Amino acid sequence: MTAPDRRIILLTGSTDGLGRAMAQQLAHDANTLILHGRSPEKLADVRAELLAAGAAADVFTYAADFASLGEVRTLARSIDGDFPRVDVLINNAGIGSNTGGERRRTSADGYELRFAVNYLAGFSLTTLLLPLLRESVSARVVNVASVGQQAIDFDDVMLQREYTGTRAYCQSKLAQVAFTFELAQRLVQEGVSNVAVNALHPSSLMPTKIVYESFGYTMSTIEQGVEATLRLALDPALEGVSGRYYDVLREARANPQTYDAEARRRLWEFSEAITRATAV
Repeated sequence: MTAPDRRIILLTGSTDGLGRAMAQQLAHDANTLILHGRSPEKLADVRAELLAAGAAADVFTYAADFASLGEVRTLARSIDGDFPRVDVLINNAGIGSNTGGERRRTSADGYELRFAVNYLAGFSLTTLLLPLLRESVSARVVNVASVGQQAIDFDDVMLQREYTGTRAYCQSKLAQVAFTFELAQRLVQEGVSNVAVNALHPSSLMPTKIVYESFGYTMSTIEQGVEATLRLALDPALEGVSGRYYDVLREARANPQTYDAEARRRLWEFSEAITRATAV
């Protein structure tokens, strides 16, 4: 499905906000661009928009609802069947802190919704696609997290007590960063040197649907978020850099729990048991 010399890039959450803006930027170059979204109709609109703008990229679309781990697994199987490798995986799909209000909601599998969509789906997709990432000469995984991070209570990971949308969102974003650090370390321990994994806070309060729903105002531009995220995905100067967290363009410290090896191990084993994804 793709020319052998084209970089194969998988971008989740590509139909709105930061994801859509990144798709527009990535389509300018001769990439093979795999776009994920929940809505087939929105995906078709994005693809048509890119082609109408003269996209140099080959553009493919795949629909999957990240509130369902079954659909995530189906997506991974489809990508595995259609492409020989993945060179860049950008885990961008997610929901905000106030999406749907403060009522606690659950995923199709019965897990707290923000944790499921923002974290478990990306954990599952990444680990299932590791064989394709390892086929790349130099692969990169970019986890789009947030500066908003809150430590996980392992006695109440699904927040059945004292739930708030903000707490759920911040916990899911911490999980993304902790997963980044743990996967990077495990890859090194396995002797895998051609897959880099990093996370970032792309920018504060960009003008996206999630931000408007959660806060009602903005602080940064979409262009700032695109620059920061695609820098981790594509910048030659970051070749081989792995296991880092960035606040926009600056390497930064994440929540202390993400540096706790025991907490990362517990989160990994918990996530692996839930998703049934086989990792390194």
